[in-house]
Parts: sequence; structure tokens; C-alpha cells
Amino acid sequence: MAKRKVLFIGLVWPEPTSSAAGTRIVQLVKLFLANGDEVHFASAAGKSEFSFNLESLGVTEHEIKLNDSSFNEWLKILNPSTVVFDRFMIEEQYGWRVQQECPNALLILDTEDLHFLRYARQQALKQSADLNLNNDVTKREMASILRCDLSLIISQVEMEVLQKFNIDESIIYYLPFLEEPITSSQNFKAFEERKDFVFIGNYLHEPNWQTLKHLKTKVWPLLRKKLPEASLHIYGAYATEKVTQLHNAKERFLVYGRAKNARTTVAQHRVLLAPLLFGAGAKGKFIDAMQTGTPIASTKVGAEGMANGLEWAGIISDDLETYVDQTTTLYSDEEKWKQAQHNGIEIINQVYAKNQFEAPFLERITNIEKSLKDHRQQNFFSEILKHHTLQSTKYMSLWIEEKNRK
Repeated sequence: MAKRKVLFIGLVWPEPTSSAAGTRIVQLVKLFLANGDEVHFASAAGKSEFSFNLESLGVTEHEIKLNDSSFNEWLKILNPSTVVFDRFMIEEQYGWRVQQECPNALLILDTEDLHFLRYARQQALKQSADLNLNNDVTKREMASILRCDLSLIISQVEMEVLQKFNIDESIIYYLPFLEEPITSSQNFKAFEERKDFVFIGNYLHEPNWQTLKHLKTKVWPLLRKKLPEASLHIYGAYATEKVTQLHNAKERFLVYGRAKNARTTVAQHRVLLAPLLFGAGAKGKFIDAMQTGTPIASTKVGAEGMANGLEWAGIISDDLETYVDQTTTLYSDEEKWKQAQHNGIEIINQVYAKNQFEAPFLERITNIEKSLKDHRQQNFFSEILKHHTLQSTKYMSLWIEEKNRK
């Protein structure tokens, strides 16, 4: 079969040093490149100094405009055989244009995580209410999933959530982070070579900001009493003033801002302290910790869908006092610490090793490509949504384009 011409349309230019979403996109780009496919990446966002140099991999980069018919003209010339949308918002903005100019292109949505699940959990926490998945974000993201030929889901838990909504299994596909297996732990820093706790995260991502406040006000005051010699080192991209002002050397609550290399930074510390209050998907910081032999103190929502039934790489608790007690033991007890490290290696090698997933994924999309017409006829809701709801986003976009022209 002829190699594909794959177009990624990005919400932003990927920043693997800033977010797990950036890491995920680069992993997918590398997967197609390793298969010998021709890869293009386009985004209407501006680049930052931290944007990954995709051209160094052999990717052709394109700057595009939002709500502008120049995209259609450019797309018609490029004529990709496969289009990957980076999150549902990008499919909303560009999907109808892609379908108009390249009706036979395979449409893939990389969800990153289920935004509606994260949003619903955030609202439930904010309002001290039950989880309500019947919200506008759910409707938008579900519609996007239904319009695409295949949507990539990063967690088995999220696969189950979608199946409860009766989303057909033929249009969703479990594809976790694609990691190099850990062949030896000999290069890991030993228990006695490490000290202190670390937390890391992109602070444009609300779950990280809320976790940081929770650490400052609830977790760290209790943990510091148990371990008065330990410090908490806090790193993360886009640390605004509200983040940096939490720094307090007297309390050993140390805020540094962006880490040059997340894994090298995490590897210096004894425990990743991450009592996440809400979220969805798989946590890039936990992958970084396990890849560097660093045990993790997590909550249930943080560890959700990450170990797939294997023993966790640290501790999990939602009760504050239990969390602090178990974290203290994990930090102090070398045998328990080593067992947690071993569990992390097992999770990486059994749940995330990329050699398990790459060939089956490529085979799946090849099979869809061979019978794309039949695949779409089986997903009849997709045709309905393309006919009706897409028209609203299409004409909104055309209206904005006309307004901009005037």
C-alpha cells in the first residue's frame, strides 16, 4: 500500500517540555514517520521558544489561518490521505473544511483526554455536587467523536465511559502513551541518593493549579510536621505570579518555575507528591516518575486508568490523614520505596511499552482505509451530524471570515 500523507492540525505547536499533550502529539508524529509516511503539521497558533522542532524529525510545518478560506485552498493542494485533529476543538474549527476539500481523507481525532469528563469533575468539586456528564462540553466532544472515522482514547477507563454512552467500538481506539520499555533500573538514583518531594505540572492546566493550592494549604503543612527535614520542590511550565507567590523557603515550599528536563528533575527526588483533586486521561508526570524510578503519592482520580490492574507505583488515598501517613512511610521505608519503584517499571513495560501498540494501530487504520465507505455507513450518526450540526460551525466560521474581511 502506498504510504500515507498525514496532516496533523494542532491546537498549539507541541511543547513536550511543557505538557503531556505535547509529548503525546510528538509520539504520534514519530509513529507515522517510522512507518515511512509523509507527515505535515499545521497550526494557527503562534510558536513559542519551547515549541518542538518538528522539522528536525522530517516533518513539514505549515502556518495556517483560523476562519479563513485560504485553508481550503491550501488543503486542496496538499490533499492529505489522513488528517489528525489535535483535540475536539480543532475538529470543530477545521473538520467541515477538511470534509469539503478532502472527502476521502481518513479523519482521526486525538482526544488527548476526555475534556468533558475533566470538566464535569471540576464542576462537581467546585459546586460540591454529584458528577453530571450531561453538559455542553460532553455534547460537543461526543459530536466530534461521532463525526470522525476513529478517535484515539488514552485510558481504558475513558473507553468504558464512552461505551456507557453507547459509542460504537468501531470508531474509538485505545492508544496510551507510547513509551520505551525500561530494560534496566541500574541507572536510577538509589534511595539514599535522593531526598525531598517534587511536584511538576503545566499551570495553564487547571487540575495542576488546584492541586498546588491543595498541597500548600492542606497536604504540606501536615507532611512537614511528619518529615521536618524534607522540602517540596515545585516545577512547571507557565508558572504565573499566583503560582510563584506560593514560594516560602521557611516552610520548605519551594517554587522554581519551568524545569529544563522533566525526567531529569523528577529523578533527583525521592517521591512525586501529586494529590490530584480532579482530571481525566493519563498523567504525563506519572509516566515521567515511573520512567525515572520515582514512586508516586497519588489520589484515586490521579492514578485512574494508569496501572490497568497492576500494583500501583506508590500510594493511593483520597483521605487527607491517610494520604499523609502513607506518604510518610513511602518516603521513609526503603523496602516499600523499592517495591513501589519496581511496580512502576512493571506498569511502564506492561501498560505503555510502545512495541505492543504501534503495529496494531497502523493495521487498524489500514483496515479502515481499505473499506472507508463501509466504515462510514456503519457509523450513520456521523453522517447525520455532518449534515446538520456541522452546518452551524461552518456558517459561524464563514460569518467570522466575512466580518474579518470587512
